[in-house]
Amino acid sequence: MQLKKGVTIVVQHFYVLRFKNWKRWLVVIAFALFTATFLSFEGNGAFSIFSKEESVALTKGNADEPNIALTFNISWGEEKVFDILKQLEQHQVQATFFVSGEWAERHPDILEKITEEKHEIGMLGYRYKSYLDQDIEQVRKDLLYAKEIFRKLGYEDMELVRAPSGHLNKEVIELAESLGNKVIHWNVNPDDWQNPGTEVITNHVMEKTANGDIILLHASDSAKQTAESLKTILPGLKNKGFQFVTISELINQAHAKSDIVD
Repeated sequence: MQLKKGVTIVVQHFYVLRFKNWKRWLVVIAFALFTATFLSFEGNGAFSIFSKEESVALTKGNADEPNIALTFNISWGEEKVFDILKQLEQHQVQATFFVSGEWAERHPDILEKITEEKHEIGMLGYRYKSYLDQDIEQVRKDLLYAKEIFRKLGYEDMELVRAPSGHLNKEVIELAESLGNKVIHWNVNPDDWQNPGTEVITNHVMEKTANGDIILLHASDSAKQTAESLKTILPGLKNKGFQFVTISELINQAHAKSDIVD
């Protein structure tokens, strides 16, 4: 469940050059196209090229507003999620849960409890397996099957989707969008699933969170320290003036910013 971290390089240099022949102008045009492109090197060793106008995963909302989105991934287990729901209820916070279709199929009662408590549901595919380790047709089948499972469970028109382990590229994003989905990533990730310590999780979230941010936490049974961390994180972020909203609310804000994975 760990994001492969990458580095995004944005070229922002502009040059005005004078050339006497059209061949050199072709060079200028080619260079201009290059400067309008994002070069993203992902942890799997592959380069992906994204322009500002291409499909991207949402990583952040409006930086001018104090709204933030708290999100949880669930792919296995049935115990820790209740501790997390208890903290959310106690502090009156709405969150967005991204769950795998396979987990939802096995735990429809827990999924129902999440929605009854007014939290939002998004898909984590069907089977929790990296989309970068599958060919694009396998990814298509996984997304479509996940949608079908959620439909059978009474959840129509599942729009929000997150890639397993956060592993995605331009092709995956474009496929998801062609199927009517919005791809959601994050920009605050304390790696709580690794159980680095309650204080480490809490400090990371408290120090890194800013306006419009999407926070990634986990509600699978592997995340043994997350619920305890929420006891400090939830009131602490509220005291800083942040307001918790669902991902859909974050998207619907005016001037919401879509950005590529950083």
